[in-house]
Amino acid sequence: MGSEPLDPIPLSALQHWCYCPRQCGLIHLEQAFDDNVHTLRGNALHARVDQPGVETAKGARVERALPVWHESLGLIGKADVVEYSPGGAPYPVEYKQGSRHKAAAIAACDDVQLAAQALCLEATSGRAVPEGALYYASSKRRRVVSITPELRQQVVTVAGEVRRMLASGLLPPVLEGAEALLHCKGCSLHERCQPEATSALLVRLRADLFTPDQS
Repeated sequence: MGSEPLDPIPLSALQHWCYCPRQCGLIHLEQAFDDNVHTLRGNALHARVDQPGVETAKGARVERALPVWHESLGLIGKADVVEYSPGGAPYPVEYKQGSRHKAAAIAACDDVQLAAQALCLEATSGRAVPEGALYYASSKRRRVVSITPELRQQVVTVAGEVRRMLASGLLPPVLEGAEALLHCKGCSLHERCQPEATSALLVRLRADLFTPDQS
């Protein structure tokens, strides 16, 4: 008998996990999501992009809002745009709000989501997808991303981590230190998460745990 199919994980969960595991847990475990200026801009962008359809541009077929999946990895989602070469090879283009000049750690989260789309397209089309692109609305420019072996492995690793979190039902801890400074400020779930208050509580608990009993 074959193994049971995996419950599908949304491709967006991989990007959320890379940005912050706790954010991923709040969204995909607790179904919590709050808007801020960044998410509202992103929603407006995808309202224009997420209209399913097929068109021809410069002699090549272009599909928008294309459903994609990968059965063995248990991934499911939607590719904003897939451009096809004259030979039929797919080329995913993921739309993001903001500038293409993001901090490297933030941009890397987008790369993982794009690579997951590439793996899904490979699995369903049988064609190699060695490259894709991220289109940033503020810059109106693309950033080409090579789908390297390291990036492919990261997709597999992150999918496994998200799956373990969902199976455990446990919310990951808040980010601390430099990661918190970079990621928490722009997070729409900042008020719900309260990372500063949680971090302060952890500091007090650790201090109590390691302080010798003077009695």
